[in-house]
Amino acid sequence: GPVKDPTPAPAYRRVDIALACSYVGEDGRGFLHAFGSSSSEHPAALVLRGISVRDDGNLDDVTEYKVPQENPDHSSPIVFEASAQSVSIPHAESLLHADCDGEKVNCEISPYSSQRTGEGPCHTSWFMATLQLSRGISIALVLKAPHCSSLEEEKEHDAKLQPKLRIPMSKEGTLLTTVEFQSSSGNTSLRTHLGGSVTLDCHFALAPSSSLSSLEWRRQHQGSGSSLFRYQVGSGGPVAQPKVHVDVAELLGSGDASLSLQGVSVGDEGTYICLVSTTLHQAQHIIQLHVAEPPRVRVIPAVVSFERDVMTTLTCNIAGYYPLDVSVSWTQKTPEDDTEIPLSNAHFSSHRQSRDGTYSITSYLSISSATARAPATYSCHVSHVALEEPISVSTHLKVPEQTGLEGLVGASIATIIFIIVLFIVLRRRAAKPKSEQLLRASE
Repeated sequence: GPVKDPTPAPAYRRVDIALACSYVGEDGRGFLHAFGSSSSEHPAALVLRGISVRDDGNLDDVTEYKVPQENPDHSSPIVFEASAQSVSIPHAESLLHADCDGEKVNCEISPYSSQRTGEGPCHTSWFMATLQLSRGISIALVLKAPHCSSLEEEKEHDAKLQPKLRIPMSKEGTLLTTVEFQSSSGNTSLRTHLGGSVTLDCHFALAPSSSLSSLEWRRQHQGSGSSLFRYQVGSGGPVAQPKVHVDVAELLGSGDASLSLQGVSVGDEGTYICLVSTTLHQAQHIIQLHVAEPPRVRVIPAVVSFERDVMTTLTCNIAGYYPLDVSVSWTQKTPEDDTEIPLSNAHFSSHRQSRDGTYSITSYLSISSATARAPATYSCHVSHVALEEPISVSTHLKVPEQTGLEGLVGASIATIIFIIVLFIVLRRRAAKPKSEQLLRASE
């Protein structure tokens, strides 16, 4: 047959991505501030220049970012221009289209460290830009910028300094930086079921001037922490706990630091931290892993047929669920009812925990033949975080039937009556010929 043309490669286009940010004040210790900190915040903007994104045909209205023409002072927003020529920006399409998609982007920029390099009087300043998208994506960018701290240095380098940070600005009044290191995670919260497998996403990329030093995965839960995986470049193989795996070849080749977890148990729930270190910097991503197992629900008995003056107890067994919180309710519905009627006279057992960490509970509903209406349907409804919608299991109350001793007595009475009637009929028939013989003899 005819040879089909291969699918054309997707077109890409370089665009500027501008994000409104907050600059979190100086920290002389050189560590990241906690995301969301309110100390010493100052308006800022992050402009990612010339970022390659997939051209889906909707980029006609995207224009180059123009810096506002004004002389910056201490109250003006700090504009960080970031060039990413040697480090790709992860999730660039999501950042670019966030406003159109109704997605919120939180951006914080904070000083990371300041190191003197070379023979000149200027330092190299490092900043950390932390981006979080409402859908759960997190991105960390390490930005590099020159830093001159005195008027003499400013005159020597013929540069105008940013009023607040004392860093050389461009002619447009922006801080020119380069992205030297980026890391990201595609999901900061995951939910999985017992016995399954899950991959915790963590990726990074480095400029040619940087190199990976180590990768560590840690888990924290209820006040205790432990190291699950650690790989130190140049020190042999990785050290890993059972059930976890990181592909070292992918780690070194493509920057894929993702952790695979097999045979998930209740004990694997917690906060996972991906810590990527270079010789100069560290970046971490926090991923919450939640374990959720849906309940199994059974109602006993499935069909109820009342005897008179008897109390019957319906049992709803809810088992094998995690976490602990579960909602259980009962309803009744007869043919005359338009909707189910909630019942409030149920009582419960205590929670029980199995060896695998899952829970179970039993709910009891007592119904009396003196007050219950038959036919009717009684339903046990169970809601749990692992269920997309509640589970409902029903039992049916049948109309009372004559059974057992009552039916036997009725049958016996009917038999006796039949025998008496038959006896009378047969006796009358037997007496009739005798009366006829007496009549003939009298004649």
